[in-house]
Amino acid sequence: MKSFKKLSNLIVILATTLFLFPKEAFAVCPVCTITVTAGVGLCRWLGVDDTISGVWIGGLLVSTIIWTINWLNQKQIKFKFRKILVILSYYAMVILPLYFADIIGHPQNKLWGQDKLMVGIIAGTIAFLLGVYLNDYLKRRNNGKVHLAFQKVLIPLSLLTVASVIFYFITKCQT
Repeated sequence: MKSFKKLSNLIVILATTLFLFPKEAFAVCPVCTITVTAGVGLCRWLGVDDTISGVWIGGLLVSTIIWTINWLNQKQIKFKFRKILVILSYYAMVILPLYFADIIGHPQNKLWGQDKLMVGIIAGTIAFLLGVYLNDYLKRRNNGKVHLAFQKVLIPLSLLTVASVIFYFITKCQT
């Protein structure tokens, strides 16, 4: 329970920091969100390790949060603590049901002393955000133009894939 609270606090702090202080709003395309969703479903269906599933869940959460915040911006819907409430709501809607269903917090589902799914969600959150920021950086360096077709999709998904491969080898070595 103590480690779950520490991980939850870390996610909240990280997500809040990264989302509350961006230089500009980053839109994420629908294809990317659908692909991440499909990745989550496929991982669970294939019985993939929870760290890898968590990577894709973290990516899906970030994508959905960015979409929601951009939608609120487009509709000119503004209220106090809007970003933090969106972030906390989405993470809570995913993590709390998994926790109460004993999917998160199972004592034999640990990596580095932490729940595998939570480790994956944190890694996926970071990987996807880095992908979004990297895409924006590359576009700025290229006068607002992408370097290759579907760059906005390929960069975040590539980083999620790299994180998945890394966790595959980490968890494979532990068994």
